[in-house]
Amino acid sequence: MLKPGTPAPDFTATLDDGSTFRLSDYRGKKHVVLYFYPKDFTPGCTAQACSFRDNYGAIAAYDAIVIGISGDSSSSHTSFREKHSLPFPLIPDGDGRLRALYDAKGWIPWMPPRVTYVIDKEGIIRAAMRHDFRVTAHVPEVIEALEKIAPRAAGESPATASG
Repeated sequence: MLKPGTPAPDFTATLDDGSTFRLSDYRGKKHVVLYFYPKDFTPGCTAQACSFRDNYGAIAAYDAIVIGISGDSSSSHTSFREKHSLPFPLIPDGDGRLRALYDAKGWIPWMPPRVTYVIDKEGIIRAAMRHDFRVTAHVPEVIEALEKIAPRAAGESPATASG
């Protein structure tokens, strides 16, 4: 995994809806929560995605966006996002380019790890976490990291995270 305090590698990728995502487009504008997960529609990945969905408002209150990444296809991502009403985009990474760029390597070759990075508005990784089996543990740690780097938007209620 990449270490907190290091610059987040910049990248350009195609989102599940066909639009282009550039990490650099968010510099100076938004904090970015980038999470890598193994596979759409599996029980653990569904629970993880729904945990981010259920706490999306709390994360957004810190002026942050969420982006999910796995090796699934755009059509799988679109179906997964629609079925579970995910309010954030997903990036297909079939060739593993982004997983390699972010050093999100697994201990088990056939099972990609669950790795989440919190990247601040300056493009610096402020938190890096890995929980392969405690799938809902990422969100509370994301919110904790965001609390340290970003005041909530005015009028927002305190963040509440399940998990």
